[in-house]
Amino acid sequence: MDVDRITRRGLLLGSLALVAGCIPRVEQVVAPVSPGFAIDPRYRRQSVAYPTSEKPGSIVVDTSERFLYFVEGDGRATRYGVGVGEEGLTLKGRATVGRKAEWPSWTPTAAMMKRKPRLLQYAGGVPGGPDNPLGARALYLYRGTWDTKFRVHGTNEPWTIGHAVSNGCIRMFNEDVIELYDRAPLGTPVLVT
Repeated sequence: MDVDRITRRGLLLGSLALVAGCIPRVEQVVAPVSPGFAIDPRYRRQSVAYPTSEKPGSIVVDTSERFLYFVEGDGRATRYGVGVGEEGLTLKGRATVGRKAEWPSWTPTAAMMKRKPRLLQYAGGVPGGPDNPLGARALYLYRGTWDTKFRVHGTNEPWTIGHAVSNGCIRMFNEDVIELYDRAPLGTPVLVT
């Protein structure tokens, strides 16, 4: 999709949401895109061949390739482009979706603020909405009853998709995380490689 098509799609989704009374403003669906920003075609959502032993309905995140796969079965998956954590900050291994939130609030962890003191300004938290780094939706990754503090979430910085830039979470385009949120119920298995 080119930028104009993404913008049109975001406006359409926003208009539908407004009609349904779901959200107050169109710009909450898709973050504003910087002039000249274009999506690398390989990070567009697409159905791909994906032979795996993971069960249909599972999520697999390949941090080195910057893709998230929603396993469909029959050797197929929906592939989404993602942004991943900086070196050494990414969760590895298995987890499950233990909680989900629409327009989640965000508070940086103590470890994040120690690594990046500029985040101290957000110590009190950031309410959900278009200025929130977690974007439109968040899937909270748990191991048993323990919240790993890692998330699969949207982003208000879509140009970061395809890069290792976060504090460890998996970032998606807002329109993609909305779709994944609807497809992945609580308890969905997640494998991060």
